[in-house]
Amino acid sequence: MTLVVAVAAVVLAGWALYRLSQEGTPDSPNYSGAQRTDAKTEVCAAADVVRKGVSLNTNLQPPGGPEDVTGTLAVAANARVSLYDGGQYLLARIDPATPPELADAAKKFANLLMDIGANATAGSQNSEPEQAARLKDADASNAAIMQLCK
Repeated sequence: MTLVVAVAAVVLAGWALYRLSQEGTPDSPNYSGAQRTDAKTEVCAAADVVRKGVSLNTNLQPPGGPEDVTGTLAVAANARVSLYDGGQYLLARIDPATPPELADAAKKFANLLMDIGANATAGSQNSEPEQAARLKDADASNAAIMQLCK
């Protein structure tokens, strides 16, 4: 009887190993080519929307010119919102099937955008070394995403 139980256990263990090798593990599931392509397309499209929104809203001029205090504050607020919301939007579009290199680049870019926005809200100027470094890193991350999305 012990031999039967041992053989059954070995067969069951072998079957489980075979199934895992065919299906992947929860940590690294196998996605179809179509799933990976769809996920890549979604992240690339989201990154494009974010890129356009951030570019538009961080380059606006106050409607009344530089002396328009209210307009200046409104433009600055829109810029900060576009940075933070753009980061959140991009993070929300990263699907588990997104190719890992693209997912990592998108996460880095999204988090940098939120860091830039949060620090701007806290009073950091783009000319300050820490904020300038964040901006440079965000530009590099954006370029990496654009390259991966080709």
